[in-house]
Amino acid sequence: MSLKSLPTAERPREKLLAFGAGHLSDAELLAIFLRTGTRERPVLELSRHLLEQFGGLRSLAGASATAFCRINGLGTAKFAQLQAAMEMARRVLDEPMRTGDPLTSPEETRRYLKLRLVTRQHEVFACLFLDNRHRVIRYEELFQGTIDGAAVYPREVVRRALDYNAAAVILAHNHPSGEAEPSSADINLTGRLKDALALIDVRVLDHMIVGHESVVSLAERGLC
Repeated sequence: MSLKSLPTAERPREKLLAFGAGHLSDAELLAIFLRTGTRERPVLELSRHLLEQFGGLRSLAGASATAFCRINGLGTAKFAQLQAAMEMARRVLDEPMRTGDPLTSPEETRRYLKLRLVTRQHEVFACLFLDNRHRVIRYEELFQGTIDGAAVYPREVVRRALDYNAAAVILAHNHPSGEAEPSSADINLTGRLKDALALIDVRVLDHMIVGHESVVSLAERGLC
């Protein structure tokens, strides 16, 4: 069934304009983004097919160009559009960070880190470097690894903290498996980094682990 054959109120674009984007399903949002389908699949059907093939929006957004363009009806132009859309979303959340506003809400930090890391297919270790008023100086991804883990070197974290003249840091990494529960290795690493950074009077405020559905704070669990 093509979009034109749907009742006006059920067409994704008209539905968005009438009720807001929050009322649309993942497939309807994706259909607006794609705009056109293929000869075999109208755009809404193509959207549902893509979500089924990739397992949801998160995996689709994190797909490589090769995997994305392998689907009939997609190509480098749509891949570039998707990456641009994701980067715009990141920069919307990035704006208060870049203007130096203080981080006052753990939930704001969670949202920011999740948007940055949740779509990554390999483990990434990052730091938010803060001044003595907890204003963000810089977000930086320091280490990248495999789907199972990333090697983190405390001396490099210390070096970057000195480079930015940071007074505090928030550590973060993702679990590509989707499970945000901290491992014993995560807890041990946090302790090592706290000890190393304490030598230069930099405090570790938290270590956040990003999963598919949640972001776990080690500080809230008394582990940081």
